[in-house]
Amino acid sequence: MNPPDLRPDLSRARITETRRDGQPTIGMVSLGCPKALVDSERILTRLRAEGYGISPDYTGADAVIVNTCGFLDSAKAESLDAIGEALAENGRVIVTGCLGAEPEYITGTHPKVLAVTGPHQYEQVLDAVHSAVPPAPDPFVDLLPASGVSLTPRHFSYLKISEGCNHKCRFCIIPDMRGKLASRPQKAVVREAEKLVEAGVKELLVISQDTSAYGTDWPRGERAQFPILDLAKELGQLGAWVRMHYVYPYPHVRELIPLMAEGLVLPYLDIPFQHAHPDTLKRMARPVAGSRTLDEIAAWRAVCPDLTLRSTFIVGYPGETAAEFQTLLDWLDEAQLDRVGCFKYENVAGARSNALPGHVPEEVKQDRWERFMEKAQAISEAKLAAKVGQRIEVIVDEVEDDAATCRTKADAPEIDGCLFIDEGHEDLKPGDIVTVEVDEAGEYDLWGRRV
Repeated sequence: MNPPDLRPDLSRARITETRRDGQPTIGMVSLGCPKALVDSERILTRLRAEGYGISPDYTGADAVIVNTCGFLDSAKAESLDAIGEALAENGRVIVTGCLGAEPEYITGTHPKVLAVTGPHQYEQVLDAVHSAVPPAPDPFVDLLPASGVSLTPRHFSYLKISEGCNHKCRFCIIPDMRGKLASRPQKAVVREAEKLVEAGVKELLVISQDTSAYGTDWPRGERAQFPILDLAKELGQLGAWVRMHYVYPYPHVRELIPLMAEGLVLPYLDIPFQHAHPDTLKRMARPVAGSRTLDEIAAWRAVCPDLTLRSTFIVGYPGETAAEFQTLLDWLDEAQLDRVGCFKYENVAGARSNALPGHVPEEVKQDRWERFMEKAQAISEAKLAAKVGQRIEVIVDEVEDDAATCRTKADAPEIDGCLFIDEGHEDLKPGDIVTVEVDEAGEYDLWGRRV
């Protein structure tokens, strides 16, 4: 439901300066998750510092970088399509990102690409650009932008705190593509956050593959027991909204909840539970603690009643029986999660789950997905209806003639719903934080008026 220009996979560089004579120019297509979007921003910032111009379209670019996603077969197909489009529109294409971990897969379909590099291989991408389009910097003109190149609206930014993952979930190949957990130094993360806030960012979206594991890869004698807690406290002092994504449900997550109740970070947790039946979770190589998770959720809500919980689930996982799926539905009824996404299981090249017995027929997956989403939608609709009459803070994302598109503290960009103000919005601008009274609710969105 969000405006198309807020979609990470449709992002283009937001740079408007005029191209100087002789300046080499690069285009960027960024696909996939916010973590890949951060990689794109870093690549463009480095190129901009070397004197390259950034083109928002194919025709104005001397070459195009396509940052790919390779997590699911459908994402791989989308990446190949994007590479093909860039080749057709521009002809000079450099490929990077997760799908770049399989260079033969790319060159087998598109042999004319100039180079293929893997995820977060910044130096290799720069080398490929230098080879294809040699730099021609002007030391009197080309300077590194103070806040770097951003592919998101100016009022929010993704803050990536680590790379990789130490889990061995059978359905996931992220550790194979992005490696083991490698956390950024806390001072570097906080300094980046400070610069973003100084540049006008009102919302920091903390991302990684495993946010709650942040810092646990550091030597034990050189860190606090759970560094994510110290990081959250520091970020909470900067005066911006701080939203936590991809939080694995370790026991120490309960220590984050008081920070949310105090208002240091947003009362929002994005936790990928994936399933609820212990046998399914065991086949996934996930923690087998569905019932204890319900107790944990109840304890979180007791400390922070305004807590919003978002999660994703997989239906049709190999071996999933009708009884296991029913357990998931019953668990969802009890958990009453606020924001829910669901995927039908599909094989991913290299994933260990491919070899499991009992693959579920596609028509059964589709039926279970529809039943799951119907229940999740009903829960969402009831929870939003309960907000009618409440006064809440919202952040403005976009202002058009007929309405302002906003988000509440319970809504992350792109993946959650919106709140629309359709009267008295003319003086608003993106990044404003205002108070509204909710006067209407739908299945996923709210409408309100300024107070």
